[in-house]
Amino acid sequence: MDNKFEYILFDLDGTITDSGEGITKSVQYALKDFGIEVENIKELNKFIGPPLKDSFKRFYNFDDEKAELGLRKYREYYADKGIYENSLYDGIVEVLDKLKKSNKKIILATSKPEVYAKEILKYFKIDEYFTFVGGADFEETRVSKGDVIKYALKEAQVSDLSKTIMIGDREHDIIGAKENNIKSIGVLYGYGDVIELTQARADHIIKNVDELIDIIL
Repeated sequence: MDNKFEYILFDLDGTITDSGEGITKSVQYALKDFGIEVENIKELNKFIGPPLKDSFKRFYNFDDEKAELGLRKYREYYADKGIYENSLYDGIVEVLDKLKKSNKKIILATSKPEVYAKEILKYFKIDEYFTFVGGADFEETRVSKGDVIKYALKEAQVSDLSKTIMIGDREHDIIGAKENNIKSIGVLYGYGDVIELTQARADHIIKNVDELIDIIL
């Protein structure tokens, strides 16, 4: 493939950082408030990636009001502890560095609240690589991945969608990219699997971080 991509959008959870511990512990904390005890925390990996309120509804049959309360309880734990129960994937900093040195514009597009996303990038000292950080808002006017990507593209002043690609580990990243008429890469080192990413029709599916460079550069 020729070197045609100029704007590189990254998901955060499951793509740049392995955030599973912090997210699942926050969900476990929230569910406990409703009298739901989850002993095997890996059961909550399904919460990593999609908008949280949707997951409370889908997996525990919460109604809108209950899902909103669940989200508030989640944030109680996450804002204090969960945000830091997190680690960078091996090799991702090197990828960001290569892209930056190749004059690519690197943009974050995450369903995580933008304020948390910025804090995480600063915590890991990788905020310097990003030309724009786009996330969800607490008012929930921007929650779906498609909406977040649309917002990030607009605010980052992306001028050519044909030179733009979205990288993520879940179907929501791929579907959101398609909704905005951009290409996508599904990564298998995160929390999605090959069936999910294939069904979502990712343009590329890769196994490790190094393969990102092969596609983009």
